[in-house]
Amino acid sequence: MLSVMAKKTAQDDPLAPVTLAVGQEDLLLDRAVQEVVAAARAADADTDVRDLTPDQLQPGTLAELTSPSLFAERKVVIVRNAQDLSADTVKDVKAYLGAPAEEITLVLLHAGGAKGKGLLDAARKAGAREVACPKMTKPADRLAFVRSEFRTLGRAATPEACQALVDSIGSDLRELASAVSQLTADVEGTIDEAVVGRYYTGRAEASSFTVADRAVEGRAAEALEALRWSLSTGVAPVLITSALAQGVRAIGKLSSARGGRPADLARELGMPPWKIDRVRQQMRGWTPDGVAMALTAVAEADAGVKGGGDDPEYALEKAVVAIARAARSGRR
Repeated sequence: MLSVMAKKTAQDDPLAPVTLAVGQEDLLLDRAVQEVVAAARAADADTDVRDLTPDQLQPGTLAELTSPSLFAERKVVIVRNAQDLSADTVKDVKAYLGAPAEEITLVLLHAGGAKGKGLLDAARKAGAREVACPKMTKPADRLAFVRSEFRTLGRAATPEACQALVDSIGSDLRELASAVSQLTADVEGTIDEAVVGRYYTGRAEASSFTVADRAVEGRAAEALEALRWSLSTGVAPVLITSALAQGVRAIGKLSSARGGRPADLARELGMPPWKIDRVRQQMRGWTPDGVAMALTAVAEADAGVKGGGDDPEYALEKAVVAIARAARSGRR
């Protein structure tokens, strides 16, 4: 069964009538969904799964999806971003919570903030099984996540190896989970710091993209810290400007794209679906003017590291600060 590193209620049956996944950590939200779907399909291989966004769940839609069937088929109905549901649809969901249908599992994904709190409270009052999926902002949380991943896969990893992996990969849980999976598949026996070092430590693309991620998220201090670490480990400045350019361009592409599912946008923009989800999180606070300012800053840094300036490190620091400031331009 898929591991969800999250605090759950005592009612921990994935086939409970209602599962409430609360938080903003995309990987954990996805795993909460996958756990329910896997349990449903283990009980009935023909389980019908409906995965809906708020715009697809109109008033009356839930009643249609959960109405009795002649064939009494098992069904999983997933509602993403439940905090964005319309008021009329929220009424439908609240009514359903009072009398959930047999053989149907409703999965509500909710960001957990003040928006849509009435639905959140109603689901809890109705006794929904709850899975907490909070953003892991602290290094200690990410370290605990890596340890949990190794345990779930039945493998031993030294504390130093887990720390080295977090230091090398950064804050993206999908990348951390993927790295753990790769190491356990490729390496026999206990995974130690030396093994992680051969695979990841000093990996230029990992460290340069960490700089870019923090910058486009508006986290200037963390971006500068990642930049100095990258430069101290020998990452070429040109790789960092390339990562910064890709990060800002991704923001620009997605902000001007038509709305839709990550898979559809991925095809349209030439990005993997997981990256669409990440960029969506990062683009909050960005404006078209901010993107233009950031692209100018990247171009200036690129010229600076390719011989147009005397101090490549200063050119990069200046660009990182400008990008972080641009990322916050729409929050004022």
